[in-house]
Amino acid sequence: MSTPAVTTLGAQPPIGRCVRAYFAPVDRVHRLPTVFDPSVSGQFSLDAPPSPWIDLGWIENFARKSTSKFGNLVTGSPGTTQYQVRETVDATVSFRFRTWSKLSMALAAGSQHMNLIVPTAGGTANGSGSKGVPAVNLATGSTATFLALAASDTAGFSAGSLVTVDVDYTGQTGFAGSGVCAAYVSSPAAVNNDPDYIRRVSFNVARVASLVSSGSAPGLELAQPLLAGVPATGMRVQPISGFVDREGGSFFQEWSALFVIPGEQGDRILFHYPRLQALGGASEASAALAAPLERIALGATFRALPVTDSNDGEQVVCFRSFLPSPMTLI
Repeated sequence: MSTPAVTTLGAQPPIGRCVRAYFAPVDRVHRLPTVFDPSVSGQFSLDAPPSPWIDLGWIENFARKSTSKFGNLVTGSPGTTQYQVRETVDATVSFRFRTWSKLSMALAAGSQHMNLIVPTAGGTANGSGSKGVPAVNLATGSTATFLALAASDTAGFSAGSLVTVDVDYTGQTGFAGSGVCAAYVSSPAAVNNDPDYIRRVSFNVARVASLVSSGSAPGLELAQPLLAGVPATGMRVQPISGFVDREGGSFFQEWSALFVIPGEQGDRILFHYPRLQALGGASEASAALAAPLERIALGATFRALPVTDSNDGEQVVCFRSFLPSPMTLI
């Protein structure tokens, strides 16, 4: 019995609709970015990226640029270029987020990004949020999607509200935040010894789907898993009303990024930036819909920082991969 021949087409131009963006934390303490291996995960489902990549949806105006500089080695008389050398390795990438979220705002702003903790009565007004209502303890049985509380503590929350979950600030210095390094604390005095500071900057946030106020396991059902996973011992929870970022600040966020262009013919183009830091401040762009409505998009520009490729020890800032359609010649 003969095997039927596979009908193939010649090489085709990639045709894609939009670019999809995914981001993952960088371990700032150990300087370890999140690795993406296209040989293992290149054809992942766009709606279910491999852990710990976070889907930030479709983006627009995606533009990447190599700013590496080249030199040449000239010998002889008259001088003749014999070799080329790479003097610097540098690259930038820019785009616009179509949607606003905690993470897209933080990425677009670049510096510390804060949670607006629900303020306590009579607190002093402040541009990045005033002193918040007291945090409450988590009870045994909490998971990444359920926060177990004492029944009396559930009254401070409601379905549809937002929460931040992290440890108290107790004088730690260095990178702060569970799951993601959200800020760098130089001294306790710099953050006013505020016990809520880590929760104020933490990326460990979620929306409350429903309230369980009675029964054997009262608490908060979350609409999405916490970025840091199952809450660690000592974490506490506070209600928040939204987010705030600032133009300025000395802290640079750093993230691993993956941009995917899915081809209409089954091919796929991927751009993996192991380390990105914001290159510009917060900006927005508006696009007219039906007057007087406008759509507001978040502008973001990044500089790519180097990593060492363990296959050959080369310093690189981006990996571009192409996965051809299974029905096209190469």
